[in-house]
Amino acid sequence: MNRYAVFHAPDTPCCCPVSEDSLELRLRAARGELRRVEVLYESKYVFHESRRRAKMRLSYSTELYDWFTVTLKAEDTRFAYIFRLYGDDGAWYYSEDGVTESYDYKKGYYNFFQYPYINSSDVQRPVAWMEKAFFYQIFVDRFRQGSGDKDFVNLSWGDVPKPKSLAGGDLDGVREKLDYLKGFGVNAIYLTPVFYAPSNHKYDTWDYYTVDPRFGGNEALKRLVEAAHAKGVRIVLDGVFNHVGEGFAPFRDVEARGRDSEYFDWFIIRGDRPCREPLNYDVFASCAYMPKLNTSNPSVREYLCGVGTYYVREYGIDGWRLDVADEVSRGFWRDFRRAVKSANPQAVLIAENWHDASPSLRGDQFDGIMNYSVTKACLDYFAWGKLDGQHMAWKLSELLMRNSGPVNSMMLNLLDSHDTYRFLTEAHGDREALHAALSLIFMLPGAPCVFYGTEKYITGGYDPDCRRCMDWSDSPSAAALLRKLSKIPRGGEPEISCVDGMLAVRRGKYALYINRTARDARVGGTVVPAMSHRLLKGERDL
Repeated sequence: MNRYAVFHAPDTPCCCPVSEDSLELRLRAARGELRRVEVLYESKYVFHESRRRAKMRLSYSTELYDWFTVTLKAEDTRFAYIFRLYGDDGAWYYSEDGVTESYDYKKGYYNFFQYPYINSSDVQRPVAWMEKAFFYQIFVDRFRQGSGDKDFVNLSWGDVPKPKSLAGGDLDGVREKLDYLKGFGVNAIYLTPVFYAPSNHKYDTWDYYTVDPRFGGNEALKRLVEAAHAKGVRIVLDGVFNHVGEGFAPFRDVEARGRDSEYFDWFIIRGDRPCREPLNYDVFASCAYMPKLNTSNPSVREYLCGVGTYYVREYGIDGWRLDVADEVSRGFWRDFRRAVKSANPQAVLIAENWHDASPSLRGDQFDGIMNYSVTKACLDYFAWGKLDGQHMAWKLSELLMRNSGPVNSMMLNLLDSHDTYRFLTEAHGDREALHAALSLIFMLPGAPCVFYGTEKYITGGYDPDCRRCMDWSDSPSAAALLRKLSKIPRGGEPEISCVDGMLAVRRGKYALYINRTARDARVGGTVVPAMSHRLLKGERDL
């Protein structure tokens, strides 16, 4: 047996409390080497005398590993446990001493794995409404013009945008189209930033407490949230707390007064005052007009936590999408979570992080992230041909094993966004690939998120081309497909495999088969033609 492949670690996604009396465990081993895995467990104070035994289930496989899982339940949650591994060439124990042929239970207090006690505050609790959430991301300036002065508009609706184009979309325009969105199942909206800034994207905030007048101002946000909630639709705002715009009042004060400004330490400046040439202060990317905030500063933390709670309490928003979250101090995010969750425990916190963010998903910072790893896997499989059905199954299984079950249920699964090429463009206009990919993200744990206009087959390259105006014509639409997908129950973990060269995802009574090969494939009595997909409920097409 490959002992180097065996892995388990407490207080990681391999060992996660999911209720006051339940513990979710995972064990990794080399793929195909173990026939059976059991966990022997009991209260750590009696483990040397007696133990219970539970069989672990082979839940997921990747190219290199098998993952075995089990959920243990006990009244005494001072868990001690070890694993019993069974292979074709023998049986072994696995404890903190590693893989061994024997185990001394009477000395187990030295080397058993343990979860010392399940404290209520350490349980990872999903935001309840996320289990049924279907998100629609809206880039406000490009969605729909509502009422108000549009003298500032410099882009004719539908023309190809440039970096500084202003199309005049606003919050009243979003509000007026709530029934349209509800019509194909949307029940949560993620808005790109709405706070006062001169740009079309608003990621360069000048005033966090003023909703941009071009979007309709603070009253328009109130109208939108109230109307959305009346229709059962949640509203999540984009929080840009890594950096601000050059017109942010504290930064202007620092520019004017240098070190004499009370806000000097709100930023990260090398010198007596900010200078652009040569640039001597930290910024977002290489944008001098977006100075980075010093979120290690207690005053900055207090200010931004105030912003976070203000919109939850005063406007009733349902959470925050957090921009450039991986560049902000973890201490700040812990403070921010405590503040926002005290205002509303059901407010969701979804971070922008394009990579493995598991250290920030342990219940003390974010609920979930924008799942760009799924985005990349979908592009590799559907658009770029880098993965076949087997490798896609392995990849999706690998991504699910990065995080605990509660975290997986709160990921935002997306195919594209305001920061990427449109998926349909990457897929060379292949609408069947888009339909199959949409079906997939509705079958995975987490909340599917559709970028505005995807249902109208909008295309576009990199920013700003991906931010084209919404198509409100009677052109072809995938709305009917999305309506069907939105009705799929999303409880429980999916089974992911490869069947006759196809990616197969089963969840409850539903099964999705995606055939990206050049030949027809078959599962049971079902034929899936080449380069197509079938979504079944039982034995019938959905």
